[in-house]
Amino acid sequence: MGTERLSLKNWSPAEVAQGRLWVQAWREAGEEMERLRREELRRLDGPRAIALLCGPADYHVPPRAPQPTSGLVEQQFWFGKAVRRD
Repeated sequence: MGTERLSLKNWSPAEVAQGRLWVQAWREAGEEMERLRREELRRLDGPRAIALLCGPADYHVPPRAPQPTSGLVEQQFWFGKAVRRD
């Protein structure tokens, strides 16, 4: 686009009118799309959505106790040993 400033000064009155119609159409479409999004969220079945995303599980049973560590500390220990060996 270069450094020239974009403006509507070169648009004809018909192009300006059509541009306004385009903006109004998208404004209305945006409002309708937001209404539909909110409606879909209200009807959403949370546990079913989680099951679809995460796979089947009994979400009424609490998760098992976490492991003492994620293994990252041990992994870093072994990486450190490998580096010192070289």
